[in-house]
Amino acid sequence: MNKPYTGGCACGAIRYSIAAEPVFSNHCQCRDCQRESGTGHGSYLTFARAGVTLMGDARQWDMVGDSGNVKTRGFCAVCGVPVYLTFAAQPDIFTIRAASLDEPVRYKPQVVTYAARGHAWDHLDPGLTKFETMPLA
Repeated sequence: MNKPYTGGCACGAIRYSIAAEPVFSNHCQCRDCQRESGTGHGSYLTFARAGVTLMGDARQWDMVGDSGNVKTRGFCAVCGVPVYLTFAAQPDIFTIRAASLDEPVRYKPQVVTYAARGHAWDHLDPGLTKFETMPLA
């Protein structure tokens, strides 16, 4: 990889730099992602945690996913923008919101997760593989 993935919140209080390629990228149509995004899905890139540098103090909100495991959403206390997610059951990964990238064009979704909860009005690329829930690793 030649160039790190960089980004952060809208006001710049939270920044990240990731010196690796994503291991997974997806659109998620679960109800939690719909509520947080204010639309039909959230778009994410997941990386190995080891390559992530995070700057600034994020507020965090813990919630329990369908798996029963805790996922933590990090967002900016100043501008309110959601930036990242971490997962108690998978501490070695770090997930960012695609919209938080400095260069959102670098986001290349691979799949749609929780397609069972998608809405007809949320038109996603029909060429993407769809999983009814979250595929097992």
